[in-house]
Amino acid sequence: MQQDELSPRDFTRLSGFIYGQLGIKMPESKKCMLTGRLGKRLRVLELQNFREYCEYLFSDQGMQEELVHLIDAVTTNKTDFFREPGHFDYLVNTALPTMQILNRGRYRKKWRVWSAGCSTGEEPYTLAMVLSEYQEMMQGFSFEILATDVARRVLQVASRAVYPVERITPVSSRYRKKYFLRGKGSRNGEVRVNKQLRHRVSFGHLNFMDEDFGLPNMVDVIFCRNVIIYFDKQTQEKLMHKFYRYLNPGGYLFLGHSESLQGHQTPLIQVAPTVYRRSEQ
Repeated sequence: MQQDELSPRDFTRLSGFIYGQLGIKMPESKKCMLTGRLGKRLRVLELQNFREYCEYLFSDQGMQEELVHLIDAVTTNKTDFFREPGHFDYLVNTALPTMQILNRGRYRKKWRVWSAGCSTGEEPYTLAMVLSEYQEMMQGFSFEILATDVARRVLQVASRAVYPVERITPVSSRYRKKYFLRGKGSRNGEVRVNKQLRHRVSFGHLNFMDEDFGLPNMVDVIFCRNVIIYFDKQTQEKLMHKFYRYLNPGGYLFLGHSESLQGHQTPLIQVAPTVYRRSEQ
């Protein structure tokens, strides 16, 4: 099937829509990438060209049926277990002890950690392993993890918690034995996060562009790593203010290694490279 190139008009229309829906910048340099990713949707839908795709996408039916596939196509979902491991060391050696001292004498049912932009689940499951180990050392410590993403396809993968065995290469042998089950028969070459750890994580759909995230509770720690790099400064600042509203006083925000809030107008205080904190007041 012959597919036309993405015309300047259609690219402008799509890139503007993607920015409005997801906050993701689509400059002219991303035109080839967008053409390739959406070209797959044209083949699935048996459409002749991008003009037909735009007509379908922006119809009432397209908004109901195709929008979710557009979001899956344009979002980047690169992640690993124990990615940027220094953050997990900082969490258990500095952030959690500091917050526990701050909350000494106050009743805390559970500490809440939010993996915002969780992709296929490696980050929240890494957090669950690290916090489970911390819980074994700290009597009375309990936690729950919320993991969200805008792409529903990756949330399905994360909820299943099944990965090719090579994905757990960064995981220590002790953690592999303790927290993963090896597949057998037709599942040979796969591993699954064990039931106990899976029950530590709740997955949900969330779009950072929504004015109200609708979270049921405030959180103590937010991991939002390698996400805001795709946003412009204005969108980043708006998101930081939203995060601030959901962080408990003294709570922490972890960004990716290539991300920074330097020069931004945000209420968060930098306490380490790519680590920020809400004031204790």
